[in-house]
Order: sequence, then C-alpha cells, then structure tokens
Amino acid sequence: MMRTRPLKVALLGCGVVGSEVARIMTTHAADLAARIGAPVELAGIAVRRPNRVRDGVPAELLTTDATALVKRGDIDVVVEVIGGIEPARGLITTAFEHGASVVSANKALLAADGAALHAAAVENKADLYYEAAVAGAIPLIRPLRESLAGDKINRVMGIVNGTTNFILDKMDTTGAGYSEALDEATALGYAEADPTADVEGFDAAAKAAILAGIAFHTRVTIDDVHREGITEVTAGDIASAKQMGCTVKLLAICERSADGRSVTARVHPAMIPLTHPLASVREAYNAVFVEADAAGKLMFYGPGAGGSPTASAVLGDLVAACRNKLAATTGPGESAYAQLTVSPMGDVATRYHISLDVADKPGVLAQVATVFSEHGVSIDTVRQQGRDGEATLVVVTHLATDAALSATVDVLRELDTVRAVASIMRVEGD
Repeated sequence: MMRTRPLKVALLGCGVVGSEVARIMTTHAADLAARIGAPVELAGIAVRRPNRVRDGVPAELLTTDATALVKRGDIDVVVEVIGGIEPARGLITTAFEHGASVVSANKALLAADGAALHAAAVENKADLYYEAAVAGAIPLIRPLRESLAGDKINRVMGIVNGTTNFILDKMDTTGAGYSEALDEATALGYAEADPTADVEGFDAAAKAAILAGIAFHTRVTIDDVHREGITEVTAGDIASAKQMGCTVKLLAICERSADGRSVTARVHPAMIPLTHPLASVREAYNAVFVEADAAGKLMFYGPGAGGSPTASAVLGDLVAACRNKLAATTGPGESAYAQLTVSPMGDVATRYHISLDVADKPGVLAQVATVFSEHGVSIDTVRQQGRDGEATLVVVTHLATDAALSATVDVLRELDTVRAVASIMRVEGD
C-alpha cells in the first residue's frame, strides 16, 4: 500500500540541471510515487536570482534563503546542484543535522572533503548519494560500490570530461589546432566561457579522486591526483599518434599497484591504440573502463554532462534516498577500510612518446640512446626524419617511471645536439 503523506524534497540550485530535476519531478510525479511507494513533493527551491524566468518551475517555490530551507525540519531529502565548495558544504552539513538525506552532483566538494561529508551523514543516520558527480547519466558509482562490492577492482581508466574529449576528437578528425577546436566547443556550448576547469584537467581530477576512493576503499582527495590538461597538445602530437595507430585522449587513470599495497590516481593526455574500446569514444561522450579480478573488463559509456543526463542520475539517487527514508534505513556509505597508500606520480611506470628536435648528423641517435640507457629507460622504437641539418627524433619507450623519464629529459635538454624537447606524452592502454 502506498503511503499518502508525501516525502518532501528541497532543491538547492535551479540552473541547467536543477531546472530539469524540477521538471521531471513535476511531470513524472505519478511514476516516481509508484516506484518509491509514496508521493514526492518539491517543497522549495533555493536560487540566487528569484526573478529569472524558469520555464515549468513554480515561482512560489523559489527562495533566496537556502539555509532556512534546509533547516525546516520537514524536509526528507535535499538535492544539491549548486556546485562549488561553499556554501554547498555548509548547506549539506546543515541538511544532515536537520534529518535530511542528501543527493549531490558536486564533484569538487566530494573530491575535496568527501570523508567529512560521509562522517556527517553517518552521524545523523542519513544518506549521501552522488551518482551525478561523475560521468553524468552513466551508472558508474553505484555499480562500483554495490554491484562490484564483492570483487577486487584493479584499474579504472576513462574519459570523464566531455569538453576535452570533444576538442581532442575534433583535432583528430579534422586536423584542427587546439585553439580552433576549443572555439568550436565554445560555440556549441560544450565549453564554458572560462574553460580552465575542463581543459586543465581539474574537473577530471575531481572525478578521478572520487572513483579511486570507491574502487580501492581508500580515501583519495583531489590533492592526491596528478593532473595535466590538454592545452599543450598540438596537431603534431595528434599526427604522431596516428602514425603509431593511436589517438589522443584525456584519461583519468586510477590503479592498484602490483603488490596491492598502494594506489595511484592521475589525469593526463595519453596516446591509446585505436583497438582499445576508449579510442572509439567520440564527441562529448564519456566512457569508463573497469578491470576487476572476477568480473574482468567492463566498459560504461554514455553522455557525461548536460541537463537531462545529469538530472537522470540525480533522480535515480533521489528514488534510492526516498525508498530508504520509507524503510527507515540507509544505503551504503563510505568504504575506506583498506587505507592504502596513495603513491606519487614519480613512482608510476608508463610508456612514453618523446619527440626531440635534434641536429641531423652522425652520432646523435647513439648519444640520445646512451642517455636513456644511463637512466634505466628502455627504448622500444625510434623514428628519425630530417633535412637541411635539422631532424626530428621520435622515441617510444618501454615502461619507465615518471621520475626516471624526467631525469632523462633533463639531461637530454643539456645536450648540444638536442635543439628542443618538442613534446612528451604517455602511451596507455596496450
């Protein structure tokens, strides 16, 4: 039998995502009630600009006093889609203290202070759900922390930022430079007016921290994630990747060490073979590749951003939180029992693609190879092209640590025969 008293929901933020959440809650009210076992009522919407026109959003629900809304005491679930660290953190904590569970899409806050938020949820016997914080509509967090809870996850590697994937895809398919591809992404609405969070890897790094924490049952913050963006990727890098049968993607990579005692989390552009499933992810789509002991290799694919996809993830969490309210229980919380060490990037071993501008004369290749050898970096392949006394030397290494490669490059830059280290890019997914 369905309960007649409605569960009340407070919505913090009514932008692209928030307005879509409000619309779906209104238009699909009967279906949501049937799935939850009780009606769900949108009790208030906190906004900064109440006079702004919002199609389909009841004006009488709007308020500028978000704190008063979450303190009401009759709110069952707070949906937070305002983003940023403050006031979101304070509002979420206040919501817990006043008996509400929380559904959030706030990757930045969760990556910076997820442990404290989880602790506050447990202390107040409330839920904290955040499927929408990573990869939009793609069901990823719940499979990692529930469906794969009995398995051992060894690696999570994925494309978790649609803006950068769109830019790199356009550079690959059209031959455009970075600036041209960024301009197109901006014109189509894929890139913000200030694209820094996306193109410099901050957005992906926050998501990597969340994924690593869940996958490895270890607290990982954004400060633990090595981060590189795509602003230095050139048309030449894209062309070199093609010559190797690869494409370039901005990857978030979280992996367990071979001995199982530590983990790493990193975000950086990398060349991946065209045969790898992630290589076919085009436009602004996201995809995450998971490797586990028993399940093997899994890939999750779909739209990673946008009002409707993100709202879909938010509503899925809302249904779960409301069901738990009715059952007087809570869902899975933080799992950080493993307490594995988070290793620095210098300890990570990957393959590298290095392009050197060198003098085109006898002995240069031997000189460069000696430097690699002296630093314990094994060379896989070498390709040299040159004319008029100048040449480009492209070296692809076997596995080498970041520290060893950095030391090698420092010495190469001191050689008289090396005019410049034109580019360095990791090679992943072999």
